Amino acid sequence: MTAREIKLSDPWLHALQSEFAAPYMQDLSAFLRAEKQAGKQIYPTGEVIFAALNATPLESVRVVILGQDPYHGPNQAHGLSFSVPPGIRVPPSLQNIYKELVSDVGITMPSHGNLMAWAEQGVLLLNAVLTVQAANAGSHQGRGWERFTDRVIQVINQRQQNVVFMLWGAYAQKKGQVIDRDRHLVLQAPHPSPLSAHRGFMGCRHFSQANTYLKQHGKVEIDWQIR
Repeated sequence: MTAREIKLSDPWLHALQSEFAAPYMQDLSAFLRAEKQAGKQIYPTGEVIFAALNATPLESVRVVILGQDPYHGPNQAHGLSFSVPPGIRVPPSLQNIYKELVSDVGITMPSHGNLMAWAEQGVLLLNAVLTVQAANAGSHQGRGWERFTDRVIQVINQRQQNVVFMLWGAYAQKKGQVIDRDRHLVLQAPHPSPLSAHRGFMGCRHFSQANTYLKQHGKVEIDWQIR
């Protein structure tokens, strides 16, 4: 990928610059260009592919919530896992996340699904795969994004201390196997999807556990209320 294509803030760009020079990322860039030239709609738009990293600088990361793919419906994906822009219907998994927050920390049920307020507090909302073809879930898996986001997790694991990783579902938990459990807090639960939330996501109390851990380690707690 070229510097013009990357659109990534300096701290992350410095930490990940070797990845952008790697052959797999060049292949990924070529794939994305070919998809666009073939007339395929790609989500999210290019300028917000790295929105999660740009919204949450490396030195500010306190919590990581790991998703899998961007949303593949019109106007849903905007670069943050589980989040949608204002005016877009709150997706079912995020509805369950909100329900757990109401039960766990007593927030008022939000009226929208934009999680940027979390990102700006140090909650990295990272998808494992950063692009998807419209109406074709999982279409960009296995193209290189997973290797790139593995490196993002490794950088946080190595350079930061006492970060809370929320790993929901088997996919996220497998991806998080590299995390040093002595250095960070890893919280695991089933995915908040309606298909699995009842198997242990509801009642997991990850949000209060995260704040307790952050406070114990001298960090500011997250205000989970979405206004």
